[in-house]
Amino acid sequence: MENYKNLKEYLNKTLLNHKKSKSLAFCSQKSYTFSHYSAFSFYLFIMTMFDGWWALIKLSQVLFYALISFWVSLLFYPSYIKLLQKLKAGKTIRENTATGEKSEIFSKLHAHKQWTPTMWGGMFLIVMLIMIIGSFLLQHFGRIENSLWNARESYVILFWFFSMGLIGLIDDFLNIKNYGKVKGLSARAKLIGMFIFSAWISYWFYVKLGIDYINLRPIAGKIEVWILFPILTFIATIAVVNAINITDGLDGLAGGLMAMILVSLALVTFLNGTYIATTVVGILVAVLLAFLFYNINPAKIFMGDSGAFALGGLVASLIYLLNMRFWILIPFLIIFGIFIIEICSSFLQIFWKKALKRKLFAVAPFHHLLEYQGQKETTIVMKFRLIQGILSIAGILLILIEYILMKNGNL
Repeated sequence: MENYKNLKEYLNKTLLNHKKSKSLAFCSQKSYTFSHYSAFSFYLFIMTMFDGWWALIKLSQVLFYALISFWVSLLFYPSYIKLLQKLKAGKTIRENTATGEKSEIFSKLHAHKQWTPTMWGGMFLIVMLIMIIGSFLLQHFGRIENSLWNARESYVILFWFFSMGLIGLIDDFLNIKNYGKVKGLSARAKLIGMFIFSAWISYWFYVKLGIDYINLRPIAGKIEVWILFPILTFIATIAVVNAINITDGLDGLAGGLMAMILVSLALVTFLNGTYIATTVVGILVAVLLAFLFYNINPAKIFMGDSGAFALGGLVASLIYLLNMRFWILIPFLIIFGIFIIEICSSFLQIFWKKALKRKLFAVAPFHHLLEYQGQKETTIVMKFRLIQGILSIAGILLILIEYILMKNGNL
């Protein structure tokens, strides 16, 4: 800690000396000093808030994995898109709504996107496998202490990620092959798959980790749920997966929003000291950013159910893991606000049609309603990203406040 104080004093003295100087040469040097002061301020924040050099080393490791993942993804995406085009793995625009009616408005708005390659989640899973294998090799040769497949931190995250991604991948494959009445996996098949995997996750939490509660601080504290834990896990998985899937309706929308949300969750895992989990999330953020290069309007590839399900499984697992220590549920509801609005608008539309035999909105979810009202697709996406940025910052601030209070023993 003494070193940090000395460094800070040195920087302050340097700034004071520069302020006393009146030469023109110094004016250019002054901005140089301020840029260095900003960099060192960030350095001091990391060193004082976290565990000093160890945290910096771990942060470097996260950035290393993320950069490698980004460039690997960017390198392979063109070939992957060409492969999907060759296999005719294009998106078919749905003809019917969730209630079975003809979706004439949606079909008209998105007819030009017919046959655009989908199944982005396949690349998602491939890059993650490459990084896991690479980490095994680095561990084998003594370059790192733990691989990404770490029982204490990443088993649950990666299992949920790959299992949900597998369900989505099968659904995408059946969709492009026009298999079944709904062109893909039926809702029942998806629910059964998600329930099986959720049951295994619940078993891991309850038996391996001894956790049978949810944390609702600061509203109600810890609530023991016992036998209801698998059901709550199942409901959380369905809610998050469907929220992402429903929001993935415009070019660059779901990918951009999820990148911001994952950055927020990465910060929480870093605060929690689960650095391997942070690395996993960092890899996914990097792959998402590379995906956006080809998903911005006009999109050359779509996320598909494989991507939405994989992301949903990952986010659901992070919520449960982080909820053990942080009151993550309240900040998460803020950070995930746009997705909540999207899924609620779709749910209300379905309920109105079923119960009252009429539409509540001309079209749902909310982003399609804005599109129907005449707003450009790119405008809607940009507005949603700005709102998501504000929500993410608000959620992060709440989490940081709680972390500081916990560190000072006030919570």
